[in-house]
Amino acid sequence: MKDGFLKLCCATPEVSVANPQKNAAEIIRLAKEAAADGAALAVFPELCITGYTCGDLFLSGTLLRGAEEALALVAKECAELPMLLVAGLPVAFEGKLYNCAALVYQGRVLGLVPKQNIPNYTEFYEARHFSPGPSWPFRKMIPFLGGDVFFGPKLLFECEDFPEFTIGIELCEDLWVVNPPSNALALGGAMVLINPSASNEVVGKAAFRRNLVAMQSAKTISAYLYASAGFGESSQDLVFAGHNLLCENGSVLSESKRFSGGLSFADADLYRLKHERARTSTFVPAQDDFLRIPFRMERRETALSRAFPRLPFVPDEPSERRARCEEILDMQAAGLATRLHAIGMRDVTLGLSGGLDSTLALIVAVRAFDRLSLPRKGIHALTMPCFGTTARTRSNAELLALAYGADFREINISKSVLAHFDDIGQSPDLHDLTYENAQARERTQVLMDMANKLNALVVGTGDLSELALGWATYNGDHMAMYGVNASIPKTLVRHLVAFEAEGSQGPLAACLLDILATPVSPELLPPKDGLIAQKTEDIVGPYELHDFFLYYFARFGMEPQKILRLAKLAFEGAYEEETIKKWLKTFLRRFFSQQFKRSCLPDGPKVGTVTLSPRGDWRMPSDASSALWLQGLE
Repeated sequence: MKDGFLKLCCATPEVSVANPQKNAAEIIRLAKEAAADGAALAVFPELCITGYTCGDLFLSGTLLRGAEEALALVAKECAELPMLLVAGLPVAFEGKLYNCAALVYQGRVLGLVPKQNIPNYTEFYEARHFSPGPSWPFRKMIPFLGGDVFFGPKLLFECEDFPEFTIGIELCEDLWVVNPPSNALALGGAMVLINPSASNEVVGKAAFRRNLVAMQSAKTISAYLYASAGFGESSQDLVFAGHNLLCENGSVLSESKRFSGGLSFADADLYRLKHERARTSTFVPAQDDFLRIPFRMERRETALSRAFPRLPFVPDEPSERRARCEEILDMQAAGLATRLHAIGMRDVTLGLSGGLDSTLALIVAVRAFDRLSLPRKGIHALTMPCFGTTARTRSNAELLALAYGADFREINISKSVLAHFDDIGQSPDLHDLTYENAQARERTQVLMDMANKLNALVVGTGDLSELALGWATYNGDHMAMYGVNASIPKTLVRHLVAFEAEGSQGPLAACLLDILATPVSPELLPPKDGLIAQKTEDIVGPYELHDFFLYYFARFGMEPQKILRLAKLAFEGAYEEETIKKWLKTFLRRFFSQQFKRSCLPDGPKVGTVTLSPRGDWRMPSDASSALWLQGLE
């Protein structure tokens, strides 16, 4: 396990009903294949040693002895595999028969977990043969395979080398009840939950099963493996599809094609789950009354097969992306509308530059005003050209405001800024930070004073990526009365504007498309040959990289080396490792050094899981050092 990643496997063997020896051979074959592919754990279905559909044959001592012998063979033949294996079989104890999952490792059975909830309805009449597992606190050693083996529902299997790799087991029906055993197992420390199952197939059940497993992994903040019976089980009355699912905290990492069988793999991120549990105040660990069975496992690094999207804030699938964009715009508009209604204002001012962020802010304002049935003329869009403004952005700002029916005003701030330069002794020919920031602060002053004059609210336009990097002028564009884009990263801003363009026509659509094609720039330096000279991404780095860094750093607390590893996979072919590393260093330096700007942010709506509001999601001292994180990259 490296960086918390663990390769897990669900396996559906071809079953021969009531033929344990043949089933053992198939389990051994698949187990060796899974180990060769780097799996640390392989889960086989419920009662796979005998077959789930043996019926009254389960009451035969011949079958029960054959099942034990077959499991002994599996343990022996898989003893050299660096992998745990879970398989299901019937186990007789003290005059009762139990449907059990056996965890096998290095040639021995570490424990037997009995099924707690035995169905007694027509479709699955297990109650005819099996008894429910002993009540929850029960755990003891029982004679099995010539020795003593731990038996009971309250067993946790804990890796001494990697404590995060702690396993809890429940069987099939246990998941489908009101209070599944996996709830308690997770609170006891199990981060990997296993379910050997024999869920039959009926129309519509696959979707329900998928949702159930994914939701249980979310509720328990775990990696949840659901291995189901498939081909070979008796089709006398039922059909089994081998629907295997590997989920992590609500997401389906891997899902087998039904009726196919074989192996399904996924790389679970246990460190990510550990971080999620730590930040979830409602996840309260239970008292330590579990029987913890230790095992040791050698460190193995395997190639990651898990995909990491380049744009983690933006859904890949087009229909999902469109739905997400609509939802986000509604949330932003609802936030602004609520604020305007609460304070009794009917007007807003916003600086419209002709760039992406201010365009999105205007779109949100239009939706908020329509929601409140307010005239759009109450949206006062101010363009404030100065030394770096180009004709392209100035024109787009006016076209956009007029297309939406907003009140458009132009206030040239060049004279004001030059007068201010004269006041403070700044040469207009010195294009330094003072030269740039004076323009940004003058624009904010104009917006604030116009808001006073018009009894309006200043709508901020800055986005989440700019806040993360501190790419904003303190008390300039950094400040507003309500920041509608405060939790929208730059990569998502682009898709929100593109979504609006798709739903628009005529001059408005053309204007939005041209804004999307305009380089991102604060336009604070004089143009060159009439074109934008100051391109943000040339200075601070590509926003697609910074948004990737931000997502994994702020959302999951990942260490820099791990973020670098994931970025190399995600951006393979687009950026060299040294380039990614260079901009990751920039991100870390700026994220830490610019916290003081985030410590006094204006209000703004949270729309995603990553925000940097000092009142909610991100609380960090402004004088924290980035040294440890930068050292981690070296």
